[in-house]
Amino acid sequence: MSSPTSPETSTPPQAEHDNATTTKSSPGRTFMVSGLGTALEYYDFSIYGLAAALVFPAVFFPNLSPMVGSLVAFAAFGVGFIARPLGGIVLGHLGDRIGRKPVLVATLIVMGACTFLIDCLPGAAVLGNAAAVILVVLRLIQGFAAGGEWGGASLVGIEGAPEGKRGLWGSFTSMGIGLGTLLGTIVFAIVSALEGGAISDFGWRIPFWAGGLLVIVGLIARLKLPTEEPNRDEKPAKIPLMDAIRERPRAVLCAIGVSFGYNTIAYIVSVFFLAYVAKAGYSSTTSLVFQIFSASALLLSALFFGWLSDRWGRKRVMIGGAAALIVFFFVFFPVVGLHATALTALTFVMVGAVTGATQGPLPSLLGEQFPARMRFSGISVTYQVGAAIGGGTASTVATALLIGFNGNPIGVALYASAAALILALCVLGLRETSHLSVEEINA
Repeated sequence: MSSPTSPETSTPPQAEHDNATTTKSSPGRTFMVSGLGTALEYYDFSIYGLAAALVFPAVFFPNLSPMVGSLVAFAAFGVGFIARPLGGIVLGHLGDRIGRKPVLVATLIVMGACTFLIDCLPGAAVLGNAAAVILVVLRLIQGFAAGGEWGGASLVGIEGAPEGKRGLWGSFTSMGIGLGTLLGTIVFAIVSALEGGAISDFGWRIPFWAGGLLVIVGLIARLKLPTEEPNRDEKPAKIPLMDAIRERPRAVLCAIGVSFGYNTIAYIVSVFFLAYVAKAGYSSTTSLVFQIFSASALLLSALFFGWLSDRWGRKRVMIGGAAALIVFFFVFFPVVGLHATALTALTFVMVGAVTGATQGPLPSLLGEQFPARMRFSGISVTYQVGAAIGGGTASTVATALLIGFNGNPIGVALYASAAALILALCVLGLRETSHLSVEEINA
């Protein structure tokens, strides 16, 4: 790469890309491109998780007991995490080599197609065991595409942002997580209410079909993205990921740790908490309402804390959020045990708001650790490896701890707090980048 003082730096490696992506960028357009793709990913996660709990055991695994059927249904969902790191490697490489736009368009098409095919997939009554096999294959393909989705969507916000607003614009991807969870929960709750609380073999398909609307809107926005012109002065690396590992080993390891901590917390909050309050005696409808409150708070707080990270710094905001979560985990379970619906609802609002402190600045913090020539690979691989290790096991580990402690949630609180501590320590190991210009980051 040219040195910062050389004549070539009048057009730094990322400059042409930045000029291309920001020519017609606006906050609304950027959110449509970066936020909706992530919203689709988490919308699918939300509706699949609910369907796996309520109807998939009977539809795809009717020969198993209800408990074993639910376990297998959740395992089929979990296989998507296996493919995510591979997707991060392959799609991150293509994003660095051929550009952001074609990869972002491809990931959205593949993810949407898999959601549509799951919606159309006949159950075991028609296809027998083949139905479950096809379901797993579709989840693997979808997980592969998701491996490049989050990183690419984050870069649209970060690289298209005006100077001093990368944290704010990067948080659009984080807002997509809250939006997807919120929409998925609302749609599934409406269908459940219309079906009288018992989702039929047809009823569960409606939320999956509705996900197609997100795909269409997001795809239209992404197709309008300007195509980046390659930098003719710099030969792209053959394998950008290897450059990232060789030149930024500390950033790679710490970014994986940050992702591990964040995803462990996120999946405990979004999956385990919901199951825990249902087990504590709240109805399924009430539990879904709690989740709606939490997702709504997360949607707004992610934007706020992304904005705040531009002023206070990424590290200060995220470490503060991790510390607040450690305290919160020891408060949540006793409050739920009081069986006070209003107080429990307020607790879910608080957990959504506090989680936003770690989620909002996350895209900009991780993306800014790598220069443009290796950024797609760096952010995608580190995030997805951490997500596979943390998010892919969080609910299972938390449930095992609850069983191991004879129903006492103290083990879960310690586990979640340890994840928050790992997040904070790894954030501390990364460089503060909120004050750096694009040219300084690329150099």
